[in-house]
Amino acid sequence: MAERRRVAPGLDIAGLNVYYGASHALQGVNLTLQTGVLSVVGRNGMGKSTLCNAIMGLVRIESGSIRFNGEELAGRTPSEISQLGIGYVPQGRRLWRSLTVDEHLRLVGAGRRGAWTIERIYSTFPRLAERKNNSGGQLSGGEQQMLAIGRALITNPRLLVMDEPTEGLAPVIVSQVEDMLLRIGEQGEIDVLVIEQNIHVATTVSDRVGIMVNGRIGRMIDSAQLAADRELQQRLLGVGRHGEGERADDNTATLAAADPAPPAGLPTKVYIANPAIPNRWTKPVPVRQIEQAARTITGVVSGARAVGQELHALASPGESVVLVVGTLDTKGEELRYIRDLIQKAELGVRLVDLSTTGRHTGADVPAHQVAAHHPRGASGVFVGDRGEAVAAMTLAFERWIARQSGVAGVIAAGGSGGTAMVAPGMRALTVGVPKLIISTIASGDVSRYVGPSDIMMMHSVADVQGLNSITRAVLANGASAMVGMVQARRNTAASRIRAGRHGGTEHLPAVGLTMFGVTTPCVQQVTAALKGKYDCLVFHATGIGGQSMEKLVDSGLVQGVIDISTTEVCDLLMGGKFPATDDRFGAIIRQRMPYVGSCGALDMVNFGAPDTVPERYRGRLLYRHNPQITLMRTTPEENAAMGRWIGDRLNQMTAPVRFFLPEGGVSMLDAPGQPFHDPAADQALFSALEATVRQTPTRQLIRLPHHINDTAFAAELVRAFLSLHGGGRPQRRQVVR
Repeated sequence: MAERRRVAPGLDIAGLNVYYGASHALQGVNLTLQTGVLSVVGRNGMGKSTLCNAIMGLVRIESGSIRFNGEELAGRTPSEISQLGIGYVPQGRRLWRSLTVDEHLRLVGAGRRGAWTIERIYSTFPRLAERKNNSGGQLSGGEQQMLAIGRALITNPRLLVMDEPTEGLAPVIVSQVEDMLLRIGEQGEIDVLVIEQNIHVATTVSDRVGIMVNGRIGRMIDSAQLAADRELQQRLLGVGRHGEGERADDNTATLAAADPAPPAGLPTKVYIANPAIPNRWTKPVPVRQIEQAARTITGVVSGARAVGQELHALASPGESVVLVVGTLDTKGEELRYIRDLIQKAELGVRLVDLSTTGRHTGADVPAHQVAAHHPRGASGVFVGDRGEAVAAMTLAFERWIARQSGVAGVIAAGGSGGTAMVAPGMRALTVGVPKLIISTIASGDVSRYVGPSDIMMMHSVADVQGLNSITRAVLANGASAMVGMVQARRNTAASRIRAGRHGGTEHLPAVGLTMFGVTTPCVQQVTAALKGKYDCLVFHATGIGGQSMEKLVDSGLVQGVIDISTTEVCDLLMGGKFPATDDRFGAIIRQRMPYVGSCGALDMVNFGAPDTVPERYRGRLLYRHNPQITLMRTTPEENAAMGRWIGDRLNQMTAPVRFFLPEGGVSMLDAPGQPFHDPAADQALFSALEATVRQTPTRQLIRLPHHINDTAFAAELVRAFLSLHGGGRPQRRQVVR
């Protein structure tokens, strides 16, 4: 679970006034960045760069306050502000033309330690690694911007201030910068203030956006609302012809009036001559780009303009609603039937449309509102090609639902396409939120749809194509199941509140443990030792087990991890039956959770029946666990590869790490007299880990002269876990050196 935020905001600006001579540049600016990423947008000349310079001490502050983690910055020099932990990416980059990329990074990073190293900069921006010996004057604009960002990150700041980071960059570079900001926001290592004119970037990387007008923050607005409403963008940020006082949205009105009104209910295209907010330096926009950015609108036409739907919050404060999700252009009758049944149960419900045709369907959340959350906006979804459009809407829905609050449950109905469209979004929700898909494919293998989440799949029996005696019964059962789950969850929550959350293990913090059959004694001893202190959740390390545990970590439902059985890495690297994903350990890294782990069952790769073992492994040491499972002993070379792979992940963990190496054996089969006992292979694993992991006082590999299932080994695991959790969580900003 992510650590609790510090009491003081990361950045708190109050009543800030800055003058340039008699010109009042900043006029009582108030702005708070609590945590994460915050965007500020505005036209040229509104004071955005002055705000950055004021934060960094580069201009004189007339009055007001700038507090960074509770410390006042006003009156400090730029060097003092930088030393406090604030990095700056200035407008225009300001590189040294004579220094190479590598010299830039080594000069700024000299004597600094932290998670951001030169190697990590090169990993984040591979192009810089390719150009490391080129001088600043030999770099393209995009490469210069990458270097400016890398130069700031290598100081390992706690706050990063970025002034127009995507100005003048090619779209592919803008996308890279955007992805980097999203990763920083997800990792929680650094807070970021982004000053931008690119509305898409600003709304994608931040949940809230500040609008700067005439030297002050005129309005704070939800990113989704700003991104989805072109007229609002023009009204707040558009630029008309100088001196003529025309309305910012006159251009849109003129375009809409240029063509005859379309028949009610039919889609039409609206072309915007300026897909991006223009300024005095804006170049003419290519016709192809205008066509790609066109909006499709439908509905009743009033005068020269179509009447669109105003964007509303999904639910009122304190309210929660059930979402009925699907493609209303093809499944509208069936989805409305489900909606009506849930409404009869007196639950709040919203109809969410994922159609890709652009037609008006009367949904509470129209398709364009969801599509606006695609990285390229709605124009990235409504592209004409059905396959591409469906894939794009799938991504947009996943991003949309992750930003919603007040979701009591989600229910969907459809065929294979509709199922594939809604499943990733459902998987993004916290475990425990009711999720139900009524699908034509629910009677087969649904693992790729359910994944590590708690999605319930119900077979539709007949195709979800119209209402008949079968579909009415199945859809009604699905609606009733959703109503029952939502009501039961609410009743359980209310009971816990009335009871003060006492009794059973409900009030205990949860800890996740990974177990394989050959590490069961160790896990049993650990759970017995933690009984009464923690609610122990044991996950079978069969690929999906590790994913499920990390899903709970990402959801904040697990407060600690004792990762005894990391065996899924064997199957990932050697092609076994129960592989982890490439994101194994990712949740621990993202959530900065203290980590206790070990090498449980890294001596074996899992296959099916003996005849399923790949030809390349014939002649290897095999063990028939049961008729359906055949185990293969890993070699010293394979163990060394696993040690390097795991060690790389441990290096990315910034919270404390205790990883134990059981010298007596890593599983029941790896013990004296047992078929997989191979001290040389174990030693190769341990040596590779020790050669890879950058050990520090907080990141430790610990060798123990015990077998993994010995009582003494389990006791050491418990002791380490309690030392990291029993005395309270470590500070969020702790840096591993």
